[in-house]
Amino acid sequence: MAGIEFAESAFKQLSPNIKIEKKFPDGRQANSGETLLTVSGPARAILTAERVALNFVQRLSGVATLTSQFVAAIKGTRAQILDTRKTTPGWRRFEKYAVSCGGGCNHRLGLFDMVLIKDNHLAALRNEKPNAIAAAVARAREKFPKLKIEVEADTLEQVEQAVNACADFILLDNMDLKQLRMAVKIVRGRVKTEASGGINLETVRAIAGTGVDFISVGALTHSARAVDVGLDFEN
Repeated sequence: MAGIEFAESAFKQLSPNIKIEKKFPDGRQANSGETLLTVSGPARAILTAERVALNFVQRLSGVATLTSQFVAAIKGTRAQILDTRKTTPGWRRFEKYAVSCGGGCNHRLGLFDMVLIKDNHLAALRNEKPNAIAAAVARAREKFPKLKIEVEADTLEQVEQAVNACADFILLDNMDLKQLRMAVKIVRGRVKTEASGGINLETVRAIAGTGVDFISVGALTHSARAVDVGLDFEN
């Protein structure tokens, strides 16, 4: 579950006379048919807040549920599940909160808390010496000395360059299992590794088995299905 407290807030903002009994706190697993909240008070306030409250619970519980499935799929490995910035506009903090309710870990909240050097940055620096990655990391270190730096690598050569440039993280983008194992071998624990790109519940276990530190899954927030939750008056 996720978003229960948001739903409570929606009801209480409509009337100070609404009373709420919470059956399931955020982060707990609920089964089909179970009651999450009981709400009593003025019918007008309850019905006015109904859709807002349900939107919070349905959407955020969907994110938390999908996250919990990924976390369960890699249980027993060293890897951790990360979210991404592929979030609904205006809902990033909410959806990342839901990821944490599902047992996942929050990765970059925005462009301000970590430097990510991507393929477009490297293309812009392709003529730099000794290589684009070294140049990009050096510039980032100079401009943002307190921030961690992550480099997106599409090839094993780029993995070596990122290690030599003393990046803090390497994002292993769309690599197959053999490449991931080789990348982990090249790194030898000197840099944190993050697998990313097209990962689903069928493939995530094998990816975790390659020895990567993190697995980032954009689907947690951009493709999670809303949970079916309703509000019904008792006779």
